[in-house]
Amino acid sequence: MNSSTYAQNTILIINCGSSSLKYQVYRMPERESLGKGQVERIGLAEGNITQESPRGDYVKELEIPNHSVAIELMGEALTDPEKGIVSDLKEITGVGHRVVHGGEKYANSVVIDDAVIDAIRENIELAPLHNPANLSGILEAMKLVPGRKQVAVFDTAFHQTMPPSAYLYGLPRELYEKHKIRRYGFHGTSHRYVSLEAVKYMKRSTENTNVISCHLGNGASITAINNGRSIDTSMGFTPLEGLVMGTRSGDLDPQILLYLLERGYSAAELNQMLNKKSGLLGLSGISSDLRDLEKAAEEGNQRAIDALDVYAHRVRNYIGAYAANIVKVDVLVFTGGIGQYGVKMRERICHRLENLGIVMDYDKNIENGPRQGIISADYSPTAIVVIPTNEELQIALDTHDLISA
Repeated sequence: MNSSTYAQNTILIINCGSSSLKYQVYRMPERESLGKGQVERIGLAEGNITQESPRGDYVKELEIPNHSVAIELMGEALTDPEKGIVSDLKEITGVGHRVVHGGEKYANSVVIDDAVIDAIRENIELAPLHNPANLSGILEAMKLVPGRKQVAVFDTAFHQTMPPSAYLYGLPRELYEKHKIRRYGFHGTSHRYVSLEAVKYMKRSTENTNVISCHLGNGASITAINNGRSIDTSMGFTPLEGLVMGTRSGDLDPQILLYLLERGYSAAELNQMLNKKSGLLGLSGISSDLRDLEKAAEEGNQRAIDALDVYAHRVRNYIGAYAANIVKVDVLVFTGGIGQYGVKMRERICHRLENLGIVMDYDKNIENGPRQGIISADYSPTAIVVIPTNEELQIALDTHDLISA
């Protein structure tokens, strides 16, 4: 259905985390952002809400004990007489929610009903840090704008098209059948958005275009996309698998964990190490921020140089593996904080990919910087494209489609 035939809608997008809430309002189908805000330090003594829109910045500091209060504060900010985004909450025609885990039940975004709520609750065991907060945001938003359709957009949904060869681990089958242990993948909303935008930018058709999408940020993942469908992705049962990230280890020999357990490390210590103290931070001992490491590397710090090289090496490994399985790579996309802004890291990664037909124009890469654009050589069989991600807009698009259907 052509979105131009839809009625105009004002869509509220909510991304509810364990201690924060981000929101944005879009006018659809124009894709116009009317303003955005965030509530931070939920559950702590000193919280705050900030909102920006053409009418000015709204700031308030106070204790925010739970998500119910956070949603109430969001409602007050949205309708503030001087700096609000809407004059009345009744103007909101639908609400889209980022939900981290939909398990195997959902391969698309869906209008939320009791069955969807039950499924989000059932998948709390797979995403204990995220799904409870996502669910709280949904239930509180239903009270804030009663009668309005709410839509769940799952991080995992896009990857439900992966074949068993990509999502099964080499473990006893009963672990998958009894405990749902398999590769789910994450960042799906971002990978879907940038791959579609890349195809559109290149004036190609989704049905005959293969894309490798590199979402590189503090959290990072790569997805192989065949004719618009995810066929493999680097994150697995949790977002810990795959690439070296800001503070996450990515792939490692599982025997290492047993080795460390035998030497006195607790499961809690290993969990903290793998998720919060590894990656670029752990390798360098300096920072998880790429900018800090590049500065240190320029000054000759060998640990920073090693961390950057490991990061690029792991990304290249995945690009090579996906190029083998996808047969022909039409477009390589860079997105995310590092993918979009890390000009030098893009160069590190693409160096040595020439034998795969992925040839960067290093001058174009520098000139393009963080903007959307092509950074490959004119003769490169594979186009290399920078596409800024916009997960909130993709959620708004899905929500608009579903409430207008």
